[in-house]
Amino acid sequence: MTTPNILLVDDEVPFVETMIKRLDKRGISAMSASSGDEALIQLEHHPGLEAVVLDVKMPGMDGIETLKEIKKRYPLKEVIMLTGHATVETAIDGMKLGAFDYLMKPCELDALIAKVREAVKKKHDHDLKIQQASIDKLMLTRGF
Repeated sequence: MTTPNILLVDDEVPFVETMIKRLDKRGISAMSASSGDEALIQLEHHPGLEAVVLDVKMPGMDGIETLKEIKKRYPLKEVIMLTGHATVETAIDGMKLGAFDYLMKPCELDALIAKVREAVKKKHDHDLKIQQASIDKLMLTRGF
Protein backbone atom coordinates (compact mmCIF):
# COMPACT_ATOMS: atom_id res chain seq x y z
CA MET A 1 0.00 0.00 0.00
CA THR A 2 1.23 3.50 -0.79
CA THR A 3 1.84 6.07 1.89
CA PRO A 4 -1.42 7.88 2.70
CA ASN A 5 -1.16 11.63 2.23
CA ILE A 6 -3.48 13.55 4.56
CA LEU A 7 -4.30 16.99 5.92
CA LEU A 8 -4.69 17.38 9.70
CA VAL A 9 -6.80 20.43 10.60
CA ASP A 10 -6.89 21.58 14.22
CA ASP A 11 -6.35 24.92 15.95
CA GLU A 12 -4.36 23.23 18.77
CA VAL A 13 -0.88 23.59 17.24
CA PRO A 14 1.03 21.43 19.79
CA PHE A 15 -1.48 18.59 19.23
CA VAL A 16 -1.05 18.86 15.46
CA GLU A 17 2.75 18.95 15.63
CA THR A 18 2.83 15.87 17.87
CA MET A 19 0.33 13.97 15.72
CA ILE A 20 2.21 14.72 12.50
CA LYS A 21 5.43 13.31 13.99
CA ARG A 22 3.62 10.22 15.28
CA LEU A 23 1.79 9.64 11.98
CA ASP A 24 5.01 10.04 10.00
CA LYS A 25 6.68 7.36 12.14
CA ARG A 26 3.75 5.07 11.30
CA GLY A 27 3.94 5.61 7.54
CA ILE A 28 1.38 8.37 7.01
CA SER A 29 2.44 11.65 5.44
CA ALA A 30 0.54 14.55 7.01
CA MET A 31 0.37 18.26 6.37
CA SER A 32 -1.28 20.65 8.78
CA ALA A 33 -3.68 23.56 8.84
CA SER A 34 -4.76 25.46 11.93
CA SER A 35 -8.06 26.80 10.56
CA GLY A 36 -10.78 25.99 8.08
CA ASP A 37 -9.62 28.76 5.74
CA GLU A 38 -6.06 27.45 5.83
CA ALA A 39 -7.33 23.91 5.16
CA LEU A 40 -9.07 25.07 1.98
CA ILE A 41 -5.88 26.80 0.81
CA GLN A 42 -3.81 23.66 1.51
CA LEU A 43 -6.29 21.51 -0.43
CA GLU A 44 -6.18 23.92 -3.36
CA HIS A 45 -2.36 23.93 -3.46
CA HIS A 46 -1.91 20.20 -2.75
CA PRO A 47 -4.41 18.22 -4.85
CA GLY A 48 -2.67 14.94 -3.92
CA LEU A 49 -4.01 15.11 -0.36
CA GLU A 50 -6.22 12.03 -0.08
CA ALA A 51 -8.07 12.60 3.16
CA VAL A 52 -8.68 15.27 5.79
CA VAL A 53 -8.76 14.83 9.56
CA LEU A 54 -10.81 17.79 10.72
CA ASP A 55 -11.49 19.09 14.23
CA VAL A 56 -15.12 20.08 14.82
CA LYS A 57 -14.42 22.92 17.28
CA MET A 58 -12.28 25.69 15.81
CA PRO A 59 -12.51 29.46 16.01
CA GLY A 60 -13.69 31.22 12.87
CA MET A 61 -14.85 28.67 10.32
CA ASP A 62 -15.73 25.63 12.46
CA GLY A 63 -15.38 22.03 11.36
CA ILE A 64 -18.93 21.70 10.02
CA GLU A 65 -18.61 24.84 7.88
CA THR A 66 -15.21 23.63 6.67
CA LEU A 67 -16.63 20.18 5.87
CA LYS A 68 -19.44 21.73 3.81
CA GLU A 69 -16.93 23.79 1.84
CA ILE A 70 -14.55 20.83 1.31
CA LYS A 71 -17.42 18.66 0.05
CA LYS A 72 -18.63 21.47 -2.23
CA ARG A 73 -15.17 21.98 -3.78
CA TYR A 74 -13.76 18.44 -3.51
CA PRO A 75 -16.70 16.03 -3.29
CA LEU A 76 -14.49 12.91 -3.44
CA LYS A 77 -12.20 14.00 -0.56
CA GLU A 78 -12.77 11.82 2.48
CA VAL A 79 -13.08 13.72 5.78
CA ILE A 80 -12.73 12.25 9.27
CA MET A 81 -14.14 14.48 12.00
CA LEU A 82 -12.41 14.80 15.40
CA THR A 83 -14.75 15.69 18.22
CA GLY A 84 -14.85 16.18 21.97
CA HIS A 85 -17.61 14.70 24.13
CA ALA A 86 -19.71 17.86 23.93
CA THR A 87 -19.87 17.81 20.13
CA VAL A 88 -20.76 14.19 19.28
CA GLU A 89 -24.10 15.34 17.82
CA THR A 90 -22.21 17.80 15.64
CA ALA A 91 -19.94 15.02 14.38
CA ILE A 92 -23.00 12.91 13.55
CA ASP A 93 -24.39 15.92 11.65
CA GLY A 94 -21.06 15.99 9.84
CA MET A 95 -21.54 12.41 8.72
CA LYS A 96 -24.94 13.38 7.33
CA LEU A 97 -23.09 16.07 5.34
CA GLY A 98 -20.67 13.56 3.86
CA ALA A 99 -17.93 12.98 6.45
CA PHE A 100 -16.40 9.50 6.25
CA ASP A 101 -16.50 8.97 10.02
CA TYR A 102 -15.68 10.61 13.31
CA LEU A 103 -13.36 9.92 16.24
CA MET A 104 -13.50 11.14 19.82
CA LYS A 105 -10.70 13.41 21.04
CA PRO A 106 -8.27 12.50 22.37
CA CYS A 107 -8.14 9.53 20.03
CA GLU A 108 -5.87 6.54 20.07
CA LEU A 109 -3.22 6.76 17.36
CA ASP A 110 -4.02 3.24 16.12
CA ALA A 111 -7.72 4.14 15.77
CA LEU A 112 -6.84 7.28 13.80
CA ILE A 113 -4.45 5.38 11.54
CA ALA A 114 -7.06 2.68 10.89
CA LYS A 115 -9.70 5.31 9.97
CA VAL A 116 -7.24 7.16 7.72
CA ARG A 117 -6.33 3.96 5.90
CA GLU A 118 -10.03 3.08 5.46
CA ALA A 119 -10.81 6.57 4.13
CA VAL A 120 -7.86 6.54 1.72
CA LYS A 121 -8.83 3.06 0.48
CA LYS A 122 -12.39 4.25 -0.13
CA LYS A 123 -11.07 7.23 -2.10
CA HIS A 124 -8.74 5.00 -4.16
CA ASP A 125 -11.56 2.53 -4.88
CA HIS A 126 -13.82 5.39 -5.99
CA ASP A 127 -11.05 6.83 -8.20
CA LEU A 128 -10.56 3.41 -9.83
CA LYS A 129 -14.30 3.12 -10.55
CA ILE A 130 -14.25 6.55 -12.20
CA GLN A 131 -11.23 5.58 -14.30
CA GLN A 132 -12.86 2.30 -15.33
CA ALA A 133 -16.09 4.07 -16.28
CA SER A 134 -14.08 6.51 -18.43
CA ILE A 135 -12.30 3.61 -20.15
CA ASP A 136 -15.58 1.77 -20.71
CA LYS A 137 -17.16 4.89 -22.21
CA LEU A 138 -14.18 5.46 -24.50
CA MET A 139 -14.24 1.85 -25.67
CA LEU A 140 -17.98 2.07 -26.41
CA THR A 141 -17.53 5.23 -28.46
CA ARG A 142 -14.72 3.52 -30.42
CA GLY A 143 -16.84 0.42 -31.07
CA PHE A 144 -14.98 -2.08 -28.87
